[in-house]
Formats: sequence, structure tokens, C-alpha cells
Amino acid sequence: MKRSRRTYLSVAAVLLLALISISALLWQRWSQPWGDQAVSFTPAQQECGQEGQLRYCINRDVGGVNGDWLYHLHGRKLDETIWNDPSYMTAMIQGAWQQMGQRPPTVVTLSYGPVWLLTPKGKAEASGLLEQVHTDMAAIEARHGRPARRLLLGESMGGLNALILGLSRPEHFAKVAALCPGVYVDSPFAPLSQLKAALERTGTDPKIGFGVVRLARQYVTDDAEWQRVSPLALIENDLPASSPRPQLYISNGLYDRYGNFEGSQRLIERARAQGWQTEWHPIYGGHCASDIDSLARFLLAR
Repeated sequence: MKRSRRTYLSVAAVLLLALISISALLWQRWSQPWGDQAVSFTPAQQECGQEGQLRYCINRDVGGVNGDWLYHLHGRKLDETIWNDPSYMTAMIQGAWQQMGQRPPTVVTLSYGPVWLLTPKGKAEASGLLEQVHTDMAAIEARHGRPARRLLLGESMGGLNALILGLSRPEHFAKVAALCPGVYVDSPFAPLSQLKAALERTGTDPKIGFGVVRLARQYVTDDAEWQRVSPLALIENDLPASSPRPQLYISNGLYDRYGNFEGSQRLIERARAQGWQTEWHPIYGGHCASDIDSLARFLLAR
């Protein structure tokens, strides 16, 4: 009799656990989004190729293009095909251009892989992409035609890359738009106490913050090398009064879990003090929340 009772209790326990597991799976399914909000737009005609390690796609609006080239540097874990993704912000940019009824630039999306930083050649093995990207861009233009003007756009990791590229060679670009760029006041080689204080001050997710520090140290090995790519240092470079400077567009969400708002705001302040033409769009939102309408207009304006 006791054995039958124990068997009954064991079976009941197994059934209860199964019921709980099934209920959890059903709740997970019902409590998550069932799809994506797709953007209504006409995808660009896309032609992709490769130049050494660089993969790229040339995107032309089906209604025609205006002669400018917009180099797009994508965010972390994306790739060169992202421009036509109907659930991504790039589709919103295309949709905005199409609603405006104006011919947009040809968009050339560049990718050296899911994670990459444009750093000059230094002691780190992963460094040297800054020199390489100029060579690769020149090869693409030799093959596909010279643009009337070069523009830069990047978000997150790509936003930092766009700033490094544009501020290192300002005479090559007419405009630089950096969305939620990885701009930090504190060096990744600062003391731990200083880095912890920065996390608290900016509201950065600690896991993300220390992940950014580890990533940066794969491309630069000390503070001197970091200063060669930090936008806050690059904006201070002395330029002749007659030297052309790209117009800057920077936006960032106040509650960016990557802690980029502080650095982006500081960069705009320094750029304005140096006489750069700027647009600053602080957004009440999180990482890479963006004002698509103003961005689309900025990239079209002559």
C-alpha cells in the first residue's frame, strides 16, 4: 500500500513538473512579440562584391541617385547587406527619402566582419584597418566611379568608426553622421576606480561597459594608441582655416545602456568650440534611438 502511494506521488510530481514546463513554454511564446514591424519602402537595387577582406554592397534607389556616395559603416554583429532589411533603421531612412521625393545618394555599405574597429597600425595584431579602408575605398571607386561628394553614416560601433574615419581625414568627406557612437570620456586604460565611477555616472550596463573595454584593448594597447582614435582627441587636431571640414550630425539616447550619451554630448561641445558645423540630436530613449526624419534630411541637403 505504501509503495502504491509513493508511486502515485512520483507520477503526480512528474505530471506537475511537465505541466509547469509546458505552461512556462506557452507563456514565453505568448509573452514575446509574434513578428516584426516592417517598414513600408521600396528596397534599393543592391550589388555586392569583395575587396580583399572588405565585403561591400552598393545600393542604388530604383528612382535614381544624386551623384553623392554615402558610405555606411554598420553596427556590431551586422553585415554589408543590412541596408535593405525591412525591420532595421536603414529601411526607415530609405522610406523617408522616398516620401520626400528626392533622389538620394548611392549607399555603399562596408564590412570587415561582425566586429571591427578602424584603428591605425599599432602594436595590437587587430590594428591597421584605418589605413586599409582608404585603400579599399579607393579600389571600389576605381571600379564603380568617383562620387560627387563622400558622406559617412554609422551607428553604434559603426558610429565610432565613422567618426574615426571622418575626423582622421576630414578633407575627404562632406558630411559625417554618427548615431549612438561609442564615444567615451574615460580611456579604456583608466584605473578601475575611474571606470567604475564612469559606469555609475552614465548609467552604463556594467556587463556592456567592461565588454567595451575588452574590445577596445584588442585594437589598441595603451592610452597613447587610444588617443589616436578617440573622437574627443581627434576633434582637437589643428586644421588650417582653409581646410574643409565635414558637417557633423550626432544623436544619442539619454538612457543609452552603452553609456555613450555623455561622450557624444562632449564631442559636440568640442566640435562647436572648434568652429565645426554641427547638428546635435539628444533623444529621450535608449541605445540607437534615432530621429530618422532629421537624419534623412541632413544626408540629402546640399
